[in-house]
Order: sequence, then structure tokens, then C-alpha cells
Amino acid sequence: MPNASYSNPLQHIVINKNSRKMKKITNIILMLCLLMQVLFAQKNPESTEIWEPKPAKVTPGEMGLPPSDAIILFSGEDLSNFESMDSTEADWTLLNDYMTVNPGAKSIRTKQKFGDCQLHIEWLTPVSDTNGGQFKGNSGIFLMERYEIQILDSWENKTYSNGQAASIYKQYIPLVNACKKPGEWQSYDIIFIAPKFSKSGNVISPAKITVLHNGVLVQNNVSLLGPTEYTGMPVYKVHGDKEPIVIQNHGDFVSFRNIWIREL
Repeated sequence: MPNASYSNPLQHIVINKNSRKMKKITNIILMLCLLMQVLFAQKNPESTEIWEPKPAKVTPGEMGLPPSDAIILFSGEDLSNFESMDSTEADWTLLNDYMTVNPGAKSIRTKQKFGDCQLHIEWLTPVSDTNGGQFKGNSGIFLMERYEIQILDSWENKTYSNGQAASIYKQYIPLVNACKKPGEWQSYDIIFIAPKFSKSGNVISPAKITVLHNGVLVQNNVSLLGPTEYTGMPVYKVHGDKEPIVIQNHGDFVSFRNIWIREL
């Protein structure tokens, strides 16, 4: 039996027409409201002000010194925040306020693990090093034990461009060569965003790195192709959300000081 409310076909048409008319009226009202909000925002700057949440207050450091919320990894006193790659005590030379690679020892890594971070580190290559290419003041900073920012005397030293100082090793050439002379202290300020993996092991988002070398932007939020490799092409492999930071022993007497980090 037909529904009594629609027994008259003409009545059905009238209802549909009214429904469409009401929709149009509603849309017009919504558009007018939106327009009023836009006009209000243009004439009232307070309407676009966001007051909460307030960023935490941090006291910046002067001349490369750590800000108030930084984790101090090395201040010149001891190597207690580091260990050798075989988990034994870090065996590098400690002198004055800096440490120097001990060629007979292993690379060192932080005992604490890190993911997204801001890292500051100062380094110096020796004046007495008479070698050249990749054997002249060579070391490196490995984020998460895998992603290397190269350290090298690149003042007047010919080598492949994606292996010079401030390169993302074998992946990204630095935008400029900001290297100082050997025997002068240099700095890296590194912003690192760790890669994200799905449960099945696929890369959701790659690792990203920004580097300032002696205050000069040399790597601008580059996306890594995978771990930095000496031989072959990089391929991502699943790893932890946080991993140690490694300072490489490449056999050269490279020195380090004033190392601090902020977790992001």
C-alpha cells in the first residue's frame, strides 16, 4: 500500500522543491557567516592571536654554550657520557677542555640514546697532518649510529665533494665550503629528525638533517636515502626510535669539545 504522505505525486514534487530551497538558504547563511568572520578577522587582529599553549622558557647560551634545557654530553671534564663501540670505557685522550681521538682505540658512542634532536659539537683538525684527501683530519658524527655528517680538513684539501667536511657522507654535497684552517676550532649545529617506520618495516618518513657549519647553512632539511654507506647504495633498515650518537675514530688526531644536545 503506498505511503499516504506521498499519495499525491504533486505534493512530493513540492516537498522536494522546498527541501532544495532550504538547502540553498542554509548554504547562503553559512557563506555569510564565514564572510563575516573573515571581515571581522581583517579588522580585528586579536581574532587571529593564539595565547595558549605558551612555549617553555629557555635561556640561550652565549657563543655556542649550551642553553638551559640542553643535555651536556662533554664539557671537558671527563668521558663519562661516552663508551667505546664494544661497550668498554671510552679510551680517548683527555686534555684541558677537549678530547682527542686515540688512533689505537675504537670509535666512541653516547651511553644515552637519542631520536629527534638538536646537536652542537665543536671540532679541530691538526695542523701537523701532512696527508691528503680522506686521510686529512677525518672523523664523523653518526646520528643513530647510521647517518654521518662528515668531519674532514677541507680548507685546501682535494677530495670527492660528497665526502668533504659537512657533507652527508656519500649522499649530499654541502651547499658551500665553510671550513676554517686546520688548527682552528669549528662547529656543527645539527637538527636531526629520525626516520619513521611502519609495523611492516616500510619507511613512512625518511631521516632529515639540517646542518650549520661555523654558523653557515650547509645542509637544508635534506631527506636521507638511507644510512650513509662507504660502498654501495643506501637502503633503510628498521631500527629503534632512539639510538646512540657515534663519534668516529678514523685514525686521525681530531679533537672535540663543547658537545651538547637538546631532545626535540
